[in-house]
Amino acid sequence: MRSRSVLTVLLATVLAAVLAACSSTSSASSGGSDLQAVKSAGVLKVGTEGTYAPFSFHDPKTNQLTGYDVEVAKAVADKLGVKVQYVETPWDAIFAGLTSNRFDAVINQVTKNPQRAGLYGLSSTYTYSEGVIATRADNSSITSLAALKGKKSAQSLTSNWAQVAKDAGAQVESVEGFTQAITLLKQSRVDATVNDSLAVLDYQKSTGDQSIKIAGKTGDVSEQAVATRKSSDLVAAIDKALGELKADGTLKKLSEKYFGSDVSVKPAA
Repeated sequence: MRSRSVLTVLLATVLAAVLAACSSTSSASSGGSDLQAVKSAGVLKVGTEGTYAPFSFHDPKTNQLTGYDVEVAKAVADKLGVKVQYVETPWDAIFAGLTSNRFDAVINQVTKNPQRAGLYGLSSTYTYSEGVIATRADNSSITSLAALKGKKSAQSLTSNWAQVAKDAGAQVESVEGFTQAITLLKQSRVDATVNDSLAVLDYQKSTGDQSIKIAGKTGDVSEQAVATRKSSDLVAAIDKALGELKADGTLKKLSEKYFGSDVSVKPAA
């Protein structure tokens, strides 16, 4: 889910390294334990955006921070026996904030990849997402990527899904984002849109719109994890907490609350 260009990632990495070098409170430099520090403070500090619905956002009615990741963070903290403190941070600065000890973990749909695994401690997967093809509910002609050939697909040109649609032979109609893509689809100005399953599921759950359906899959699956500092002993503790939250049904319950589907389990092929 949360991915950026190589240049952005490299810049963020350099900034994180500089801030880490300047930090005098790093548990790594002091030889301390992140887990013990969290336990002693009685608080798990979590970096999250606060502007990324439905994962981390402010309820327009109450202005309270809420969302799937916000509730997952609280559930993890509960399992650790501590309170949670949210530190709202823009995405482009979130890993620098983690490395410089502004917070203990990032819970903000951090997608697993080899580069991040080399830089940070990543927990076990707590969210799965996959590429899907959304069409109008009455369209039975598109059930796979191959069926997009020659069809019109609404895509944000800055998204990797635009390239997926192009590679499938679709005529790509440029849009600013997912909301505009759905509008064009509902107006029959395009035949489909390729996007992340979580975006489509959130739209269906929040609007109740039955005129749009998931008609096929792209085969792309991504996994989201909690990020900590590299070699932090918090990873094992968070993994244990996530395992318990899966076993007791909490992650399933939160998934269905926000997406109407259990996104804590790997999707079937």
